[in-house]
Amino acid sequence: MPAKDQLAQRRYEKLVDQLESMMQAALKPQYKGFYGQLILSGDDLAGMGELKDVRRAAREAGRRLGWKTTTHLTGGRLFVLDEREPPQEIRQLAADATAEAMDRARRTAHRTN
Repeated sequence: MPAKDQLAQRRYEKLVDQLESMMQAALKPQYKGFYGQLILSGDDLAGMGELKDVRRAAREAGRRLGWKTTTHLTGGRLFVLDEREPPQEIRQLAADATAEAMDRARRTAHRTN
């Protein structure tokens, strides 16, 4: 393998490792590995290389984590999401957390009016 190809491969593997670490860190422990997401800003992306390579590396990092990974570019940000269907107990936990957050937001909005 030519040195240029080896360098590109090492750079790609380093990017996969970096993204895997970021994705792992973004997980909420209570969801036991489900509902994974990582949002990369334009500034984050600028230092990572070509968008196609970042997306490919994110999908590889997701596979390592057991995710069903999808990527979406919106408004200059790259969303890396785990699209797996979580078990019922995790769905219920997430629904309860969402309801609590909405209740807090409603109470806060009510106090400021």
